[in-house]
Amino acid sequence: MRKSNFLSKLKAEGKLKLVEESEEMMLSYLKKSSDSLKAAKLLLNAGLEENSVSSSYYAMYNSLIALLFKCGIKCENHTRAIMLLKEFGLFELEKIIRKAKKERIDKQYYADTENNLKLNATIAKELVSEAEEFIFSLRAYLTKLKSSDISMLREKFREL
Repeated sequence: MRKSNFLSKLKAEGKLKLVEESEEMMLSYLKKSSDSLKAAKLLLNAGLEENSVSSSYYAMYNSLIALLFKCGIKCENHTRAIMLLKEFGLFELEKIIRKAKKERIDKQYYADTENNLKLNATIAKELVSEAEEFIFSLRAYLTKLKSSDISMLREKFREL
């Protein structure tokens, strides 16, 4: 891991830390991820596109948290958790979830005009599809992750 003042600050505050590697927590967050994806699809079909966008993001984010717990890393900051995907070499997944986070913030905190409603539907459909891809790819990565890979990542983390 590259040294970063912000990561070091989070570590000093206890918001980014090594914890016990946990298969149980990983499975719990994968379940949350699956449930969020189901919710995103239901909300999209019900015409609640803004809410679908948020659920798509959380489907991705929860699967990311599952990966971190598998490796024994706890991060209480969304932006930095997303940045950690680079340390796994998952650059494309990092790009996808960054976009989803931006859309979630836009839809959750800002009101839309009537002109944007069709655009919202398009974005929501796209994010549901990207969430499916993200989760599939991350689960595939989890199945290939070796204990030696985890040990190496944890050692990098200690160097912060």
